[in-house]
Amino acid sequence: MSNYQENFPSRLTAVTSSPFDDNQFSNDDASSKLAVKAAEAASDRKAGDIVLLKVANVSYLADYFVVATGYSRVQVRAIADAVEDKIEQELQRSPLRIEGKVEGNWVLYDYGDVIVHVMMPKEREFYNLEAFWGHAERIEFTNE
Repeated sequence: MSNYQENFPSRLTAVTSSPFDDNQFSNDDASSKLAVKAAEAASDRKAGDIVLLKVANVSYLADYFVVATGYSRVQVRAIADAVEDKIEQELQRSPLRIEGKVEGNWVLYDYGDVIVHVMMPKEREFYNLEAFWGHAERIEFTNE
């Protein structure tokens, strides 16, 4: 059984206090900080209908989903790049997996504890992640 632990090394994540006063986030939750940074980056690139879903209590996949809309393939890629850059620069985190960037219809960044979805309107409407994860806590994002 000792090989089991060696095959799955633990991942260390620095936990810092959150600068957000919103009571929806705990002060020491690194996942919420990453989710908000992703939402801020999407907002900076004019993403539409940005939603944060706290799925930690209903799924083992992640703690948060961030869902945003881009209105062209170029904008979807620009939003995705902005998310990746901001999280790399401010939180020193890189995505574990990236999907869909070449196509530009739906880009997914998997950070382990946070999954970021940047979608074209047609894909967002068709897959309707907010409804599928309707039992998750929905956090509306407004960038002040």
